[in-house]
Amino acid sequence: MISAAILAGGRAVRFGGRNKGLLSIDGRTIFERQIGELSRVAEEILVVGDAAPPSGVRAVADLVPGCGPLGGIHTALTEACGDVTLVVGCDMPFVTARFLAFLASLCQHADAVVPQTERGYHPLCAAYSRSCLEPVARRLAAGLLKMTDLFADLRVRAVTLKEIAVFGDPGRLLANVNSPADYDRIEALHNQEL
Repeated sequence: MISAAILAGGRAVRFGGRNKGLLSIDGRTIFERQIGELSRVAEEILVVGDAAPPSGVRAVADLVPGCGPLGGIHTALTEACGDVTLVVGCDMPFVTARFLAFLASLCQHADAVVPQTERGYHPLCAAYSRSCLEPVARRLAAGLLKMTDLFADLRVRAVTLKEIAVFGDPGRLLANVNSPADYDRIEALHNQEL
């Protein structure tokens, strides 16, 4: 079974505290776009954090608040029913079911499957097996919150730029909204595809 978790627990400081999942692109919120894609791959979808999710999606508060993405992944892995959990940041509007299914399929030979580009790892668009829960919990307990440091404790399958490109433009697939300028850039990316 595959589960999916949208991490929506960030404070969105650069976005005035707004719930980025509710930002609209071409008349659909990022949440709606993500849920549409995730529902084609996963048997359950969770929204982790304090953001109000769309109806029909289970909301789960962070079990260990204030620990950033690592805390969100801990909550997702604890609450998910699946052997594999796809994790997506709530600010990524262009993830696709095809790409996410590919990530999940590689988890049978790795603890985590993580895209890697010239900007580094993308841990908030990745697949994590249940075996990640104990190393994540151990790092949380020790206050070691840096996501990429976690990978030293896991068998990680990096997904290369060339592999990502099979599913579309990597810059679009992995695009996220951190600021109003990013939102403008993402709207421009969308308009280029029309």
